[in-house]
Amino acid sequence: MSKFGELVDLKIPVLLDFYTEGNSASVSMNPVLRDVASALGNKAKVIKIDIDKNSQLAEALRVKALPTLMIYKSGEMKWRQSGEQDAPTLIGLLKEYI
Repeated sequence: MSKFGELVDLKIPVLLDFYTEGNSASVSMNPVLRDVASALGNKAKVIKIDIDKNSQLAEALRVKALPTLMIYKSGEMKWRQSGEQDAPTLIGLLKEYI
């Protein structure tokens, strides 16, 4: 959990994508997340977290549906949503915290 704290305690917004390879909605988010990352460059960070490999973290954050997306800035959760999102929406949300 301490590594998680380091991941989200950045001065730039961090978009977390909780996913699993066996979930089709999670897989369909991959190109969207690539678009978000390339559009914002070093102004934001996009991190994918496989819940199969990080089950304790997913449980601690009460991740029930996939994909679950969260935005953190300076260690504080700013936004959370389950389900697929499009790139323009995510880019707009992240820009609010840049």
